[in-house]
Amino acid sequence: MTFPRRLKRALTGDPDARFVYLNNFEVERVWGQGEPGLPGAGFSFSGATVNRMEEVGVPHADVNDVVVLKAPVDEEYLAYLRSLDAARGQQLTVDDNVPDRSVTQDALVSPRLLEQLRGLDDGHTFLAPLGISSEEERLSHITGLPLAGPSAAVCRHVNGKTFSRELVDDTGLTRVPGAVCRTYEELEEAIATHHGEGERVVVKESLGVSGRGMVVLDSRRRADQLLRMLARRGRQTPLALVAEEWIDKRLDLNYQFIVDRDGATRFETVKTALTADGVHRGHRFPPDLSPAHVEDLRSAAVVIGKRLADEGYYGLVGVDAMVGADGTLYPCLEINARFNMATYQNRIAESLFGSAQHALAAVIPLRLNRPYTFGEITRTLGALLYRRPGGTGVLINNFATLNAAVTQERSPPDGSMSSASRTPPPMPRICAAPPSWHSSQW
Repeated sequence: MTFPRRLKRALTGDPDARFVYLNNFEVERVWGQGEPGLPGAGFSFSGATVNRMEEVGVPHADVNDVVVLKAPVDEEYLAYLRSLDAARGQQLTVDDNVPDRSVTQDALVSPRLLEQLRGLDDGHTFLAPLGISSEEERLSHITGLPLAGPSAAVCRHVNGKTFSRELVDDTGLTRVPGAVCRTYEELEEAIATHHGEGERVVVKESLGVSGRGMVVLDSRRRADQLLRMLARRGRQTPLALVAEEWIDKRLDLNYQFIVDRDGATRFETVKTALTADGVHRGHRFPPDLSPAHVEDLRSAAVVIGKRLADEGYYGLVGVDAMVGADGTLYPCLEINARFNMATYQNRIAESLFGSAQHALAAVIPLRLNRPYTFGEITRTLGALLYRRPGGTGVLINNFATLNAAVTQERSPPDGSMSSASRTPPPMPRICAAPPSWHSSQW
C-alpha cells in the first residue's frame, strides 16, 4: 500500500478516500497567536515565499485527490511532473492570491473556490491540511468537508515544545538536560542551572517555527540581557518556554510515523535532517544510522504515539531527534504532529527512487531580478534534470517558490496598487536523486 493510501486508511479508515490537500505552511503562526514570544525573535523567510511552498502538495497528491493552490502551476512544470507520473491529482486555485496570506486565508475569502469545495462533499472526501488550526476548522465548516484529523485545540496542544519536553520527562526517553519554564523565576533558575562556564543554553518558544522564537545564550551577558528584557514586560507575565543545554551533535534526524484513529502507531521513515541556525534546509536519505539507533527510534515512536493518542491526536507525526557527538541518541527534541517537509517526499521516494539509491532534498537559494519560466530552468540544467524513475539528477518538487518573492505589482480587490513583496531570496525546493553513493561521500 502506497504512503497516501496508508495515510488515508489511518485518518479515515478508508484507503480510497479523497483528500483535499491544504498545505498551510507555518500553521504555528496561528497556533501561537496570543502567546508572549521571546523579545527580538526575527523572521527567517519572507511570507510570500513560505506561502508558495504549498505547491509541494502537487507531487504528493494521489489519483482523485485535490490540491488547493494560491496560483496555477506553471504549465511546463506541470507537464514535467506528469511525465514522471508525479502530478496525479486535480488542482484548484484561490480566487485572489495575496502573497502574504496563507493558502487557507486566501481560500476563506474565495467564493468561487468555496463553491467548488462544497461540490466535492460526497461523504468520502476530507480536507487534509498540513496542520489544523481554527482557520482550517472554519474552512471545514463553510465547505462541509470534514477534517482528516482531530480538533485545532488538540493539534495546538500536542505541537507545543513544552508538551514535547514534558512527554520526554514523563516517559524516561533520553533527554537533553533542561526544563519547561512557565514563569520568569523558572526560566531564571533553568539558566542558572544549565549555563555553566563556557556552556550554551538554548531557549525556545513553545510554538516557534523555522528558526524564529529561539535564542542561543552563549554568554552570561546574553543570558542577563534576555532576563532583563523579560523582566521589563513584568515578572508575573506567563511564559511558555523550554530551556535546554546545548549538545554538540553528530547528526540531526527527522523520523515520521502515523497514529491511527485506534491509537496504533506505524513507523514510516527516518531521514538525516539538514539544518542551519535552527532552520530546516533539507533531508538526506537513507541516513547513516546504526541498526540499534533505528530500532531505538522505532521504540520511541511507540511511546510518543501512545501519549499522542491519549491526548486525542491521530495523524502524521514528525519528530526531530539528534545523535550527539558522543554517540548518544536523543529520540525526541520536538514533536511536529502535522505534515512536515519529509511528508512531501514520501510518495516521490516510493515511486521514483530505487532501493539502492540515495537522495538529497535541499533548498537552493537564488536571488533574482526577474521571474523565470520552468523552460528556462530546464534548459539551464540540461542533462542534470531528473527525467525518469530510477534515474539520477535534480528533481524539482516545487517551482512556485522560485518567483514568489520577486518584486511584482498586483491589483488588490479594491483596485489600488501595492507591491507583493520586496524580499528577494526565492527558495525553490529541489530534490536530487544521485547514484548509490555511501552517505559519508556527500
